[in-house]
Amino acid sequence: MQSASPPPPQSGAREDALTIGLVGLAHGISHFHHLLLPTLFPVFAREFGLSFAELGLLMTVFFAVSGIGQTASGFLVDRVGARPVLFAALLCFAGAGLMTALAGTFTGPYVGLMAAAVLAGLGNAPFHPVDFTILNHRVALPRLGHAFSIHGISGNLGWALAPVFLIGMQGLTGSWRIACAAAALMTLTLTAVLWWQRAALDDRGTPLAAEHTNKPAGARPGALQGAGSLGLAQLLAMPTVWLCFGFFFWSTAALSAVQGFASPALQQLYGLRESLTAFVVTAFMLAGAAGMVVGGFLVARVQRLERTIGVAMAASAGLFLMAASGAVAPWAAAASVALAGFGTGLAGPSRDMLIKRAAPAGATGRVYGLVYSGLDLGFAVAAPVLGHWMDHGRPGWVFAGAAGALLLAVASANWVGRRTTARLSPLPAP
Repeated sequence: MQSASPPPPQSGAREDALTIGLVGLAHGISHFHHLLLPTLFPVFAREFGLSFAELGLLMTVFFAVSGIGQTASGFLVDRVGARPVLFAALLCFAGAGLMTALAGTFTGPYVGLMAAAVLAGLGNAPFHPVDFTILNHRVALPRLGHAFSIHGISGNLGWALAPVFLIGMQGLTGSWRIACAAAALMTLTLTAVLWWQRAALDDRGTPLAAEHTNKPAGARPGALQGAGSLGLAQLLAMPTVWLCFGFFFWSTAALSAVQGFASPALQQLYGLRESLTAFVVTAFMLAGAAGMVVGGFLVARVQRLERTIGVAMAASAGLFLMAASGAVAPWAAAASVALAGFGTGLAGPSRDMLIKRAAPAGATGRVYGLVYSGLDLGFAVAAPVLGHWMDHGRPGWVFAGAAGALLLAVASANWVGRRTTARLSPLPAP
């Protein structure tokens, strides 16, 4: 008679909290560097004479490099471990800050900015495979939903910090170059902190939230068996992986509208001052962080996660359409864009848990790497389209496009949820 599988090992709450905090810090650094270049788009346009389409292409390069690298990083993380890949990525971010600070000094301005985009993309590529591999290996299952929530919050806080830090440092020193150099120094300092506490980031050993916690008793056989040996071709043949990929593609196309173009779009559509609209992105991210706090509690209480995602993102789409109309008061338009962050943030922890449920056991890095490359592709494709609309005087289309993309993301999440529910439903009693 075959014995039952032993229960998974459990870690203490203090050890879990340390790991979650360190992973969150690293995730915040990565998101800060998402906005290293977009925050300074108005400066680059004035100083170097670049168009919004040219600036949007910088983000296309950033996310193309990140997306291609993210899929490869998932396999690398599963092979060599997450921790060494994490530190290599952080050094790339520091290099991107320095390269931005030096743009136009040793090379042409656009060449220097493009090199910074490539370095930042290389740094960003491994982060989701790295982060979720560490969390799934080191955090006990009862605290995993909250770990996903804090992980998302830290990313939003990194996004929120970037405009404040870069614009504030520029105002303080009178130089955007010094601001970018200071960002590089900050990254190196935080990397030293993570190195000091690197033992809490060790993903070697038995996962605490791994294979046997991903499949309930009585689940349909076959779907999760032997997943540890899955190759890229096998993953690409799985419909659920592509649906998760599509969800990220559409949701981040909407996010690209806010990060790169919400500020100039609000200026053109409503005549708001740049000093105000620059911080709409920060407000959006802070609202998203608040939404993720709520979403972390919902993960443990809601079975049909796609419904949470659908309601939250549909509400955000409605707020974007309000801003797109051009018919509301300027303050209401800015507030609606900021509040849309709450809905997208609330959906975040449910999104990450939905992917965990949909992923084959034993292939965490590979699946997260492939699925999250949809995030990078969404940014890469959306940025030049949005820049083209801005260059041709259609700022309202930026917010309308964001609303449409969110609704397509809702449809993708709904399909993922249905397929996962069917796959994990217990077999009928004989």
